[in-house]
Amino acid sequence: MVNDGIRARELRLIGSDGEQLGVKTKAEALNIAEQANLDLVLVAPGAKPPVARIMDYGKYRFEQQKKDREARKKQKVINVKEVRLSPTIDLNDFNTKLRNARKFLEKGDKVKASIRFKGRAITHKEIGQKVLNRLAEETADIATVEQKAKMDGRSMFLTLAPKNDSK
Repeated sequence: MVNDGIRARELRLIGSDGEQLGVKTKAEALNIAEQANLDLVLVAPGAKPPVARIMDYGKYRFEQQKKDREARKKQKVINVKEVRLSPTIDLNDFNTKLRNARKFLEKGDKVKASIRFKGRAITHKEIGQKVLNRLAEETADIATVEQKAKMDGRSMFLTLAPKNDSK
């Protein structure tokens, strides 16, 4: 809230240089801010009495936007990439899928390894479990198992997350 948008009758006022000016009425506070050619900004509306500060509101908003932009730049977006395997996967096919999974993990993405059981293959879930466990072991140096292999319908899933490089 700024200037005339402030509804409180009394305000604890802080000057433009940070010194306490004490409890003032809204009219007095607006008058002091007008004389300084600045705005009256409500900084703590929940306090008793509410706290207002005399500052340049445009400059304050610009600084806040700048901080928000910096915070967004530092955020890391984590994608989840999927690697699909089959319970009867051959060695070379497995190595190709493993290479892809390692590439995704090195980039910082999570990997969701899935096995789809077709037809009667669902009766031998342990074969699919072995394939997923082997994938987890092969990537153990760069990844941690975030979610162990579990069944969901006719599919089995395993989630791998890249290890943190906090050395």
